Amino acid sequence: MTTNNKSQLALLGGPKAVTEHPGDLFTWPIITKEDEEAALEVLRRGAMSGTDVTKQFEADFREWLQVEYALGFNNGTASLQAAMYGCGVGIGDEVICPSITYWASGVPAYSLGATLVFADIDHVTLCLDPKDIEHRISERTKAIVVVHYFGYPADMDPIMDIANKYNLKVIEDVSHAHGGIYKGRPLGTIGHAGAMSMMAGKSLAVGEAGMLVTSDGNIYERAIAFGHYERFNEEIRSDALRPFMGLPLGGQKYRMHQLSSAVGRVQLRHYEARLAEIRRAMNCFWDLLEGIPGLKAHRTEKESDSLMGGWYAAHGHYVPEELGGLSVYRFCEAVRAEGVGDCSPGCNLPLHTHRLFQDADVYGHGRPTRIAHSSTDIREQDTGLSVSEGIAARVYSIPWFKHYNPESIEQYALAFRKVAANYKDLLEDDPGNPPAMGGWNMFKAHT
Repeated sequence: MTTNNKSQLALLGGPKAVTEHPGDLFTWPIITKEDEEAALEVLRRGAMSGTDVTKQFEADFREWLQVEYALGFNNGTASLQAAMYGCGVGIGDEVICPSITYWASGVPAYSLGATLVFADIDHVTLCLDPKDIEHRISERTKAIVVVHYFGYPADMDPIMDIANKYNLKVIEDVSHAHGGIYKGRPLGTIGHAGAMSMMAGKSLAVGEAGMLVTSDGNIYERAIAFGHYERFNEEIRSDALRPFMGLPLGGQKYRMHQLSSAVGRVQLRHYEARLAEIRRAMNCFWDLLEGIPGLKAHRTEKESDSLMGGWYAAHGHYVPEELGGLSVYRFCEAVRAEGVGDCSPGCNLPLHTHRLFQDADVYGHGRPTRIAHSSTDIREQDTGLSVSEGIAARVYSIPWFKHYNPESIEQYALAFRKVAANYKDLLEDDPGNPPAMGGWNMFKAHT
């Protein structure tokens, strides 16, 4: 690397932009005496494996999202699998899913004997592109999984129009976007079912837990029957399910641990206020970068009736053409040198490129699991995913601010402005982007 002593960039010998300790800027989750007492109450009476507190948490969720049913799970992956089962996904069925997402949005389909058809993402929202769905529908398609990626509400209206046209179920994965709003409607309540993780790293963080929400009684009862043996009882109304009461149809034990339920009730009580502060802090950061060449906010329009959810794993858009073609890899390297711990290139790697969806024989079928129950080789449809395959070069992670401290946020914004303003100093030694950026599992501390 050639050192340019005249450069203001820390990477090249200049002073860092971020010099102060962040304090509680990134502290999350917020655990208070109220959380501790709620958890201790469960511990002291030995109720960890019960359901009474979980049912109270579910009632809180129903009231919050204004849905008919909520069902707690031990994690978000289980809630997604149960949502698929609740929607009738089974042997030989196809589920359409964005290629850019965490693996749990789609892999549970394997355990149900179904397969995944990957669709592209929209280059602005980074969510499932409604324009890339319809031509991927076949007579075997049963459901569409929509992921509100990095907290951005997917464009649900056209997706629901397509689903209604072809009689398909829509499952919203809200794991990145708790509390998000799409055109005035809470995320998770627009499709036929919503499912979400509430692990410790999420914006609604209750420990290790998941939740399924729906206003469809059949979906709800099938989800109970799949993995909640103690609730698969006389309360079930479905004539198709009642003969099998007593044992879980899926052979799973998916109830939520009541320490999570107890903490969850407290966290939900304060969530809207804390989410409002996250929104205020994140919007402060992006407002400070408004108009900076090469950097575009990944957030909903200010005058829109749609709102970002929890801003989980917050990212920004990168426009290399406005910075002389500087690679996002080199850009992020320079920002990190300025004292920003969280600025990495890329996002989730495209799922359709992983061997799990190409040649892995998970269950010993003697052929790749993805086509084990298919009459055609569904892998041949992994085309036309150009945004998914190229998005890593055009996005980067940003700090996930949990508290509104404008003076501290200004330092972080300065780091990004400074690198963008001095991009020419980085061009000479720019190694370019590596073949792969991002990862299959994107959770990290975001500090």
